[in-house]
Amino acid sequence: MVTVDGKEQKDTRLFRHLKKWLEKAVMDFEMIEEGDRVLVGLSGGADSFVLLDLLDSPMIFVPKFSFVAVNIDMGFDPSYMSYDTLGKHLRENNYAYVMEKTDIGVAAHSDFNKKNPCFLCSRLRRKRIFEIAAAERCNKIAFAHHRDDVVETLLINMFYGREISTMMPRQRIFGGRMHIIRPLVYLREELVKKYCRERQFPVVENRCPSAKTSKRIYVKNLLDELTKNNKKIRENIFKAMSHVRPDYLLPLSKKM
Repeated sequence: MVTVDGKEQKDTRLFRHLKKWLEKAVMDFEMIEEGDRVLVGLSGGADSFVLLDLLDSPMIFVPKFSFVAVNIDMGFDPSYMSYDTLGKHLRENNYAYVMEKTDIGVAAHSDFNKKNPCFLCSRLRRKRIFEIAAAERCNKIAFAHHRDDVVETLLINMFYGREISTMMPRQRIFGGRMHIIRPLVYLREELVKKYCRERQFPVVENRCPSAKTSKRIYVKNLLDELTKNNKKIRENIFKAMSHVRPDYLLPLSKKM
């Protein structure tokens, strides 16, 4: 254990590995520039805790920036125990933060919207995050999507959206006034979860009724099955996205 700027920080091999690849992603895709103000989305899941922790660590190559952690409570926990747990963690670590209690999740899963609750839930949550980013004068919004999320999104969009696309490491929005960034894009989910356990972050339960039956869970389980015969399935799909051969793709047909 070492102390940096008055904060205790684990200097483990895993920590150094994650920091190395986070900084590489930030530099490769020019995610953060000098003086940026970054909104860090904190859902309460392991991935978001790890992102917040790593961004709050001393950087070697990343320019100086400031950040604010933001949590949008979706309303699934009527007792708000998870809300209080997150608030305590943020206060104990002296983070600048914004937390809001909403009924977005409950409304998105109501009877009038049974067909696609995930779409509406995500849309309303992001709308509020964008509003908070503007109010906090943030020009970057950091989400904790890792490499596995990128791979799964590619397959989801192919299976259900009939297109070849995925999450971008750095995405320009609102005419360039803001950017969405994903600093964990090079990191495997397995290592992110391992670091979360190592740091003993107070992960809160995801009480969304669609959490265990979503398209993402289906694709994740499918990849797990494929991995049993080929451990490099996810790695190969991730690398394939940077080795596209347009001449060997079907041209757009008006009849299709």
